[in-house]
Amino acid sequence: MEQIYLRLRREIHAGLDLSTQIEDSDLRDKVRQKVLSDQEARRLSITEQKLIVNRIFDSMRGLDVLEPLLRDPSITEIMINSHNEIFVERKGKVQQIDVSFEDEEKLLNAIQSIVGRVNRRVNESSPIVDARLKDGSRVNVVLPPIALKGPTMTIRRFPAKPVTMEDLIGWGAISQEVADFIQKLVQARYNIFISGGTGSGKTTFLNALSNFIPEDERIITIEDSAELQIKKVKNLVSLETRNAGSGTEAKEISMRDLIKSSLRMRPDRIIVGEVRGAEALDMLQAMNTGHDGSLSTGHANSPIDMLSRLETMVLSGGSGLPVEVVRKQIASAIDILVHLSRLRDRSRKVVEISEVIGFAGGEVVLNTLFRFEDVGEGKKVEGELKRESGLKDISKLRAYGLSIDQLD
Repeated sequence: MEQIYLRLRREIHAGLDLSTQIEDSDLRDKVRQKVLSDQEARRLSITEQKLIVNRIFDSMRGLDVLEPLLRDPSITEIMINSHNEIFVERKGKVQQIDVSFEDEEKLLNAIQSIVGRVNRRVNESSPIVDARLKDGSRVNVVLPPIALKGPTMTIRRFPAKPVTMEDLIGWGAISQEVADFIQKLVQARYNIFISGGTGSGKTTFLNALSNFIPEDERIITIEDSAELQIKKVKNLVSLETRNAGSGTEAKEISMRDLIKSSLRMRPDRIIVGEVRGAEALDMLQAMNTGHDGSLSTGHANSPIDMLSRLETMVLSGGSGLPVEVVRKQIASAIDILVHLSRLRDRSRKVVEISEVIGFAGGEVVLNTLFRFEDVGEGKKVEGELKRESGLKDISKLRAYGLSIDQLD
């Protein structure tokens, strides 16, 4: 069947004048007529004929072999190592699939189509780019000479319907008790920072938390590549960074630029999708200057590691601040650290919640509120978040009429 598909695609490409505008429905009809009239294709089953029609159409109008993968709701990640080496993740399991681009040029065409839709550019002089698909899926592209095997693309899929806290409770990622506790922290405008490793579910959890934000607030979201799906808040402004273009007008717009600009937009809360560098200082300063209830995420292996990474990010920006001053900034800006992990059975869970209670002895002091206790054996993870201590600073809860009794 593959040889029939390749031959028919070549013949259709050669026989159509693609320089003229052809409606999608007309193009699909022409492809279907060609396939059904082909002597070899007529020997195939109806299912196989339909597959060839879809593949040829996708190669001309869509993203080629990616289209059926993007239509498959069971696929959560697509990893393209080269034009002829594609892996996908389904239900937490990664496997190579028997699908490939015809050649490197076809893969490059798909990459340029994706990045062009969001006004990004990627080429040999600028070989790394982050982008997104129209459904919100996150895309990372790396081109040669950086990628030695050829153009590489990774697509992180997101569900069409945003994941809610109820979904996370149903999946065992968090308990109802802890979800209720965090809901009150969001409502009382505690500054919450979500940490975790790659694929631990930080963005998913941040989306779920956003449902607890009162509907009458004004929210500004800031991201490298827009992927947050905040549906409940109406007064919402979403900002996205921009790479520098080849022309003089295409100036780079960084995370730092967006955070500074957001402060002039009268936000009630600022949500920074992920901090990776010097913008950490601007985020901390925003949290320290009247924007309580702000949320953000970052990569780390534990809450303590996240504090260290935030410190490194601030110092990397050349602020010239002493380490002790940076740590004091962190201690006064962040109220709660929520840490997520992808565990050995590939489940994603909240594994620790800590309260930042101050600065002493040159260090940021944490109070662990909940910690996941694993009682499972072998590959299976079983257990729950166990309360280790109570919340020390309840001033914000009291200010919003929430008593400590409501959290027990």
